[in-house]
Amino acid sequence: MSRSDQLASLHPDCPDWQKLGPTAEDAALRAQAAAVTADAEDREEQWSHGFTRRRLLAGGLGVGVAAMTSQLVTTRISWAAPNASPTGTLIVVFLRGGMDGLSVLVPADDPQLLKARPGIAVRAGSLINLQRGFGLHPSLAPLQPLITAGRFAAVPAVSTPDLTRSHFQAQDCLERGGAARSSVQSGWLDRVLQQLGPGTTFRGLGIGARMSRSLLGSSNPIMLTSLKDFSVKGIDGVAPQTLAALTTLYTGLDHPLGVQGLDALQASAKAQAYSKQEQKPAKERGYPDGELGNSLATLAQLIKAKAGVRVATIDLGGWDMHTDIGTVEGGDMTNSLKTVGAALATFAAELGPDLDSTTVVTMSEFGRRVEQNANNGADHGHGGVTMILGGGVKGGVHGRWEGLAPSVLDLGDVPGTNDYRDVLSEVVMGRLGLSAAQATKVFPGWKPTPLGIMS
Repeated sequence: MSRSDQLASLHPDCPDWQKLGPTAEDAALRAQAAAVTADAEDREEQWSHGFTRRRLLAGGLGVGVAAMTSQLVTTRISWAAPNASPTGTLIVVFLRGGMDGLSVLVPADDPQLLKARPGIAVRAGSLINLQRGFGLHPSLAPLQPLITAGRFAAVPAVSTPDLTRSHFQAQDCLERGGAARSSVQSGWLDRVLQQLGPGTTFRGLGIGARMSRSLLGSSNPIMLTSLKDFSVKGIDGVAPQTLAALTTLYTGLDHPLGVQGLDALQASAKAQAYSKQEQKPAKERGYPDGELGNSLATLAQLIKAKAGVRVATIDLGGWDMHTDIGTVEGGDMTNSLKTVGAALATFAAELGPDLDSTTVVTMSEFGRRVEQNANNGADHGHGGVTMILGGGVKGGVHGRWEGLAPSVLDLGDVPGTNDYRDVLSEVVMGRLGLSAAQATKVFPGWKPTPLGIMS
């Protein structure tokens, strides 16, 4: 099987592999192989020492007390000490598929836009006015209170350093926090957690069924879909006695296992307690139906409960809009952005004062081409849009923007004039308190250019 056939079988949704050329194909295969190898080694390490934190707390543990305790006392504990002092929470929402930035943050004053997109361009009269000639898609109107309060920022022309129209390559690059040919294989959020040091059991979270590549590494984040399902599984009526027995076992143990083991074992009980607090279902709290609303509702509960969440990831697919991007009256983009706007606005409102120490970043692997295609959609492009909202954000449109003139475009794409590492470096320093030296360890070999995103 050729390299192209291998890549096509791995990624049937991406028809552009044939166009990438041998160098890009080799790079993609090397990245895929490295990611698989790292994941396999990580998985082997977890299982070789019994029930690690991730395995224990993910749920599905159906063993007796004796079997569980016999493995726990020989486990190498790697999770953090309790009671660490947090500086806030960073939430990364990955909009997978390549969101069309020109439909979200619209350069309404650029005459080239209507020429290139006569059927799908969002007209100036319907936009939410921002700065520098830009407007926001009207489906994001629920974010208006954040915009008015100066807590919403956007950066156009954001990209990876390499021009690729491959979903896999671009996502892998973004989530590793390096360039396509970088030797760095751990995720950038894993390296953030390493720089932050100890924290609570809930310091690193992936919300959903699949771990984000950005969390891959030694920090062992927790994966959960809902608080009520986050537990040590057992026969009804046994779990409280099990936790009581383990509490007695570890009390007074002169070893890090004594404090940290107790903290991890009790995390499942804490999650159950959080889930039983007087909270209505997500929909009754104003969140839209679906994964994004449910995930943000879960995070809101944990943040308000002071559970010590430092970084969290949420994935939301459905942004590969080769057809029917639509108009403000309807279409895929309008429908998807309505969900995003409603979910983020409800989340911000529910947090209340806790929004002061919470920052949300949305990112996508690339933008779409400037010119619409024959199916009233847009094909894979380069420069896209990142949105940042919440506490510590300096409102407005930031970063370099050079317009849509043909002489500016990069092979028909919005050029990547703002490197995604500039955006993320500034956010982790501003929100999580990392120093410039620490940010360099998160994004090796990169010296960030300040964009003025964080106040």
